Formats: sequence, C-alpha cells, structure tokens
Amino acid sequence: MTTDNQVRKLMKHLQQEETLGVAAAKSGMDEKTARKYRELGKLPSEIKAERNRNWRTREDPFEDIWHEIKTFLESNPGFEAKTLFEYMQRQHPGRFPDGQIRTFQRKVKNWRAQKGPSREVFFPQVHKPGRLSQSDFTHMGKLGVTIGAKPFDHLIYHFVLTYSNWETGTICFSESFESLSEGLQQALWTLGGVPQEHQTDRLTTAVNKTENPEEFTQRYQGLLSHYGLIGRKTQPASPNENGDVEQSHYRFKKAVDQALMLRGSRNFVTRKDYELFLDRLFSQLNSNRQASHQEELAVLRSLPNGRLSACTKHTVRVGPSSVIRIKHNVYSVHSRLIREEVTVKLYAEHLEVWHGQSHIETIPRLRGSSNHHIQYRHIIDWLVRKPGAFANYRYHSDLFPTSRFRLAYDALKKAHSLGNADKEYLLILKLAAKENETAVDDALRYLFDQDLPISAQEVKDLVLAGRRPTPVTDISIPTVALCAYDSLLNSMEARI
Repeated sequence: MTTDNQVRKLMKHLQQEETLGVAAAKSGMDEKTARKYRELGKLPSEIKAERNRNWRTREDPFEDIWHEIKTFLESNPGFEAKTLFEYMQRQHPGRFPDGQIRTFQRKVKNWRAQKGPSREVFFPQVHKPGRLSQSDFTHMGKLGVTIGAKPFDHLIYHFVLTYSNWETGTICFSESFESLSEGLQQALWTLGGVPQEHQTDRLTTAVNKTENPEEFTQRYQGLLSHYGLIGRKTQPASPNENGDVEQSHYRFKKAVDQALMLRGSRNFVTRKDYELFLDRLFSQLNSNRQASHQEELAVLRSLPNGRLSACTKHTVRVGPSSVIRIKHNVYSVHSRLIREEVTVKLYAEHLEVWHGQSHIETIPRLRGSSNHHIQYRHIIDWLVRKPGAFANYRYHSDLFPTSRFRLAYDALKKAHSLGNADKEYLLILKLAAKENETAVDDALRYLFDQDLPISAQEVKDLVLAGRRPTPVTDISIPTVALCAYDSLLNSMEARI
C-alpha cells in the first residue's frame, strides 16, 4: 500500500530531474504506480478522502421512495427513522429487509443535517458571583430509602447557586407553597446570605397562569419581598432554562445513590438519621467548591432580622360532623367547636388549629387529596350516645386506633348482635379516650392471650387494676455451626 511519505519522496526525486524509473525505485514503488501519482498530483490520503465522500458501492435502495419519506420528515420533525422504516415495510411487503434499517437511519440522519429544520440552540450563560440562585423539587422514591424498614417516599427541595454550584436541600412530601417557603428559607439561612435573584420553573404555588396580570402569586411575592429577592421564572415548556438545578438534581441523586451503596444499607432507623446523612453529603459535595463559594459569600446581601412564618392561614367553620376541610382533605376537631370559626395554620408537614388566641391542637398534615384524619377522642362522647351511627359512619375505619381494637370489634360481633357489639366496642373506645389507649390495648391483648371473652367491663376492670400482660417473650435463634453440614456431607459421601 502506497503511503503519503512515498509519494512525497517520488515528487522530490522527479523535481531533481531524475527519470521516472529511478525516482520510483528510490521511493519504494513500481514505475506504474509512480506514473499514476505523477499524473494525479495528489497524495493517497487525499484520493481516499475524496473516494469516501463520493463513492457509492451499490445502488440506493430507498431512492425511488425518498420523496415520500421527505414529505413525512418535512411535515413533522419528530418522526423517528425506525418508525418510517417500519411504515415502508408495511407499505412495500418483502422489499425492505430488517438489515437495511441502519442504511435508512444514516440516510435520514444525513438529510436532517444537510436539509432538515434548524435545531434548538442553547446559549451558554455567564454567571456572576452572588447574582442568581435556582431551586426545584426532585422526587427521591426510586432510590429505595427506607425508615425503620418502611418505604420513605419523599421529595427534596433542592437549592443551587449558579456561579459556584453550592447546593443544599430539605426533605418534603409535596410541591406545596409551604414546602417551597420552608425549603427556600432554610436554604438561605444555611447559606448565610441572600443573592440578588431567585429562579424557579413555573410552579403553580409560585407563578400565576399566563393570563393573570400579576407574575407571581401574592404569597410567593411576599416571600421574595421579605428577603429582597428578585423573582425569575422559566418560560412555558422550557425547563432547560432552570438548567443548573436540573443538572444538579441528576448529580445529587447519583451521589446519594453511590453514598448509599458505600454505606451498605438504604435503611435508616429514624428520619433524623437520614437527614444527618444528607447534611453530610451536601457538605462533601460543597467542599470542592470553596474557592468560588467564597467569592459569592463576599457579595451576598444580609439576611433579614428573622424568618417569615412558613405557613398559610385558613379560617373555616367547623361543620356539624365535627370536621374541617383543608386543601381537599378532612380533619376532625373536638365536637365542642361545632359551628365555631377556627383558624388553621397550614405548614409543610402539620397544621395547627387555633380558636381565638388559643392553640387547640396540632395535627399531622395529610398528603395528597380526598384523605381524612378522624381522631376518635373528638367525637366519642356523641358516638356513645348514638351507637347506631357507628356501623355506617363514613370514617368508620379511623375509629380503630390499633389492630387489636379491630380484632376486639370483630370478636364482639361474633358474640353479640350488631347493635350490642357496637355499644360494647364504643364503651371500650371511650375508656381509651378517658383513661389510657395503651393500657386498653394491653388489656385487650391480655384477654386474647388468656382466651377470655371480650367485654367493656372486663377491659375496664383490667385497666383500673393496672393489670399488664406478660411481655412478649424474646425468641433467640442460636448460630448454626456450619461444620455440622461438613460432617453430614462427609457421611453421605462415605455411604456412596
């Protein structure tokens, strides 16, 4: 195979007026090959490149149908080559074997590069210290984290400075305004300063719909104003404008996954343990950004004197069923508040019920919608007076504090008529409300363990006597000596 170097030598010897045969011999090629390169005046690599660009070794199998393919590609740039190829196989049975799909894909790819529509251009931005922060929510469910061996399906409110990529985050369970407010404020106070601007995507809790004259919701604008932040939002259907935090989502979740692998377990004893794990991980990720982060800290503005309350207030009237409805979920309150107006302070993970200036109680916030949280202590007095309402009560399932209460009710239904069973069970439930739920549960366990009949009077006597059941016996399984298997296998081999 003739090389570029040989041809260069040939040309050099010919310029020295040597004969073609002598020049060819000195260049290491025969005279015929030397004559070809002298006439072409090109190097072998130049001839090969030209051949690769223009040479076709066989006919184009798609040439006579290409006009139809172009019609599809011009009408909708979203068509994939594989989809069009399968369409042509159906239109022309037996003509295009599967082995031609790569040829077809290359042809479509070349057409798009040379004659297709222009592609979206991404314009790299110049980031300045302390100017912009971005935030968004990211789902963590696929990482398989468990708390106390139970699945912990949650989100992370993720906050990033676009110049240094310094980041932090908080656990939450919905993309609510309360989660946004708590997450953003926690991030700013962890950071220790305030950037000039803050950008989110078009969260419904922060950004009004396009037809609304006000850019941001009043609550979100109030949050921004408290910290002196200028709000920014992405354009509709343009999540890439929040690209820094989107990329940080990917890198952060990958880092969490790797850290969990190193840890050797995805289970945490408590939520606090998991929060400490995330805090340490954020510190590790930020440790490599110290130089640029210091530049940002030097220009960040000061925090305000205090945080804004991370809750929203709702004034509602308690209905005749002793329940209130907040964010499409139902919560019970004490029956004494029926027909009274109460103020509900809704936080990211709980709500507080206030009457006048008095804090009545704190209730865990329900996730999602169309759910209910009915506390039997709120309504038991009137259920005892109206036992007939129990069987078909809409929130019947909420009136069994533990599985043992449910077992007790089932046992009572077997021993009594339905009406009497309801009365007996409600008396047991009232005893739990007035005395001690744990003591009543222990009394029920004792009656089940002793195979004694269940009744309200029996439970009451046990609770008032302070009788506690024998603790569940701990079962210990001794370690199996593996040498026993070796001896077993040896004895089997001896028999064989």
